[in-house]
Amino acid sequence: MCCIFRLAMDALRKAIELAGGQAALARRIGKKPQHVWAWLNRDRCVPAEMCKPIERAVDGRVTRHELRPDIFDAPQEAQA
Repeated sequence: MCCIFRLAMDALRKAIELAGGQAALARRIGKKPQHVWAWLNRDRCVPAEMCKPIERAVDGRVTRHELRPDIFDAPQEAQA
């Protein structure tokens, strides 16, 4: 697995922890726990359309850029 996606999976694990578990994160983003499990264990990638809801669910403590750096640019503050 590419190091970028390894970091992205670390970000997903962090979001899961911050939310209180896979089921809790799933509830916060309107998905079933099986979806979160699949992203972590099978797909190895969060769908792009779920990155913003995850970011909101953990109050920005994990960013969409961290979840999918291949799609989302780094926040402007970090680039300055």
